[in-house]
Amino acid sequence: MSVTVILSRKGNDIVTLSPDATLGDAVASLARNRIGAIVVTDANMGVEGIISERDVVRLIGERGVDVLSEPLAGLMTKAVVTCAPDETVPQIMERMTRGRFRHVPVVSGGKLVGIISIGDVVKYRVEEMERESAQLRDYIMSA
Repeated sequence: MSVTVILSRKGNDIVTLSPDATLGDAVASLARNRIGAIVVTDANMGVEGIISERDVVRLIGERGVDVLSEPLAGLMTKAVVTCAPDETVPQIMERMTRGRFRHVPVVSGGKLVGIISIGDVVKYRVEEMERESAQLRDYIMSA
């Protein structure tokens, strides 16, 4: 199955900020939306960077709370690993595991169309395994 299936179940609601928003703005948005990462985009929804709750903790630990007033442009991860809607769930799982990150922006035609988290991927895989298990039980019972 593809990333499109996960997005269709989860929805395409995306929380974004511009590079000139502050880290404090990002923290407030993370808390308000109860999410773990925010994609930083340009005016055309092109991905400029990403900032996660892990990044926030690391930055405050390294630089103190004054960093909250700094713009995201200088703090965000700029080398963002993205995926396309037609990529498979196993491909994304491998990429997340290898890269040790939990959020992947989904990009189509150079524009952000969604974001998937490791939680979304695990939920999908658990549902898939439960379906396969039920099909096997049904097959065994009917034999």
